[in-house]
Amino acid sequence: MKNSSLCRPGTRPYDRGVPTDASKRRLLVVPLLALALAGCHDRGRQSAPVGLLATAASSTPPPMAITLAPQINAADFLRYERALSSPALAGRKPGTRGEILTTHYLVAQLQRMRLAPGYRGKWLQPVPVVSTRLLSTRTHLQVQLPGGTQSFLYGQDMLAATEQARAHVDIVNAPVVFVGYGIDAPKRQWNDYQGLDVRGKIVIVLANDPGTAGSPDAPTFDAAALSRYGLARYKFAQAARLGAVGCFIIHAGAASGHTWAALRNASASAAQSLPANVAPGPRLAVAGWLRGAAAARLFSAAGLDLATLSAAAAQPGFKAVTLPAAASIRLDSAVDYSWSDNVLALIRGARHPDEVVIYSAHWDGLGMLRGPRGRPVPLPGAMDNATGLAALLEIADTFAHRKSPPARSVLFLLPTLGSANQLGSRYYVQHPVFPLERTVADIDIDLWPILGRARDMSVFDAGQSTLETDLAQLLALQGRTVTPDPRPAIGLAYRSDQYSFARAGVPALFAGPGVDLVSGGRAAGEAALRRALRRRLDTPRDAFDPRADVSGTLEDIQTLYLLGSNLADSTEWPEWAPESPYRARRAAMMGGHALRAPPPVLPRTAAP
Repeated sequence: MKNSSLCRPGTRPYDRGVPTDASKRRLLVVPLLALALAGCHDRGRQSAPVGLLATAASSTPPPMAITLAPQINAADFLRYERALSSPALAGRKPGTRGEILTTHYLVAQLQRMRLAPGYRGKWLQPVPVVSTRLLSTRTHLQVQLPGGTQSFLYGQDMLAATEQARAHVDIVNAPVVFVGYGIDAPKRQWNDYQGLDVRGKIVIVLANDPGTAGSPDAPTFDAAALSRYGLARYKFAQAARLGAVGCFIIHAGAASGHTWAALRNASASAAQSLPANVAPGPRLAVAGWLRGAAAARLFSAAGLDLATLSAAAAQPGFKAVTLPAAASIRLDSAVDYSWSDNVLALIRGARHPDEVVIYSAHWDGLGMLRGPRGRPVPLPGAMDNATGLAALLEIADTFAHRKSPPARSVLFLLPTLGSANQLGSRYYVQHPVFPLERTVADIDIDLWPILGRARDMSVFDAGQSTLETDLAQLLALQGRTVTPDPRPAIGLAYRSDQYSFARAGVPALFAGPGVDLVSGGRAAGEAALRRALRRRLDTPRDAFDPRADVSGTLEDIQTLYLLGSNLADSTEWPEWAPESPYRARRAAMMGGHALRAPPPVLPRTAAP
């Protein structure tokens, strides 16, 4: 990652200009020319009316054909996707040459569309990052037990890193406690830490939440959908808040959200987080994962049965169990303070320029995987998230070709570090271009498998806001419907950038392709989605496919364009549903004041 002492705690990030200075051009001219040529388009095309066209009077499937904006077409979409999933970008890893190539390519496309830079007259918003890279994978977790010492090897049995940006962490003989799912949810009357003091201890917790574990005795958790309490970052944060020195989550296979291979690959590179001066709060000295078989071995050596304890932990009133064990681990890490970049582009509104509709899609990927014989293999990240970026660029180009600008401003936010707990969007929400109370909505595009034409579109974390109602109305005009998250147990709604906005109170929508396919129906769509997530996600197989049928994807892009366009031309403000957990934050933000308050000073922008 780009090193800069100016990003160390207590200092201001380097305020960087647009990425067109001579030194960078000399460094990147050849590969950038190749990528730019791959993304060149004909600006001579004239805009056409954007709308919906019924080609049949029947109200039965298949859905009506949709008239696409000229800028939303297969040639452009595939050109974007191919360029952004190219091996030349080396998996779009932040802090690598792949980041520079990716952000330069995206800026070049936005400049070509004649959008304005979206961050204080610049295209890039610097995001301070602290990177912690384990210096040796020979580290191991040692646990002293009555029958002797058990050793757990890094990579094979466990994974661990420090969240405290410390070069050396040395935990010696820390008590070990099994804390069930590690959840404290007062509104659900569930507290695995009830009456427990974990200060100075290492806690071991189960992945996910009691509902997704399939327990009939946990009615406060939805068996179909993962709650935010099932996220690894929640479990680590909760353990840190209560004073634990370490937390290990027991890996539960693919149900944990990532395979062990994907977690191990991610741990091979630096763990990235926002610096403590940007995101204050307790952090763990050691945060990691225990492989399922390794955890079973540890509990067996402690005279306990992990399966029995796991079943008990899924029931209300579970009491934590202290193991007759003392754990020791040493981590030596290289710590670097630097930055990555959000990419922002703006279309200024004509009548209410102080109000903004945001489209977001993270640009980063997972980088390189160590393949056979140690050779690096790129993780192309076509489905996650080159397709989402391509969709956002198609929408941006459509807005750029409008005969008149929208009433409200439209901001295109391409955050970094979406694959690292949405750090880029979290930073943007803390340092927004437009105040959050003037932010109408965020429409997020992430993890978009190409499945084919569908009678529906999926909404993740459905039922939260009137944005879903607006989407449903658009789909109804097309003879289509809204479908709730087809894989809710994965919790994709909490792993995408719209969650950063939702947590801050801004109405946000994360939609995806439908699974009720015109060819094959729901069974075919769900099977195709399952294959895509299991076989491609986080692997080298997530690559560009020139033979993909993008007709359904283009229809979905058109729908998302219309959703944001309607909002941008409206005076309406989306609202959270009465039962939504995000509603109170929005109400406090707006403070009961009139929405048409005097406009604030807008960020400075310049013509591209």
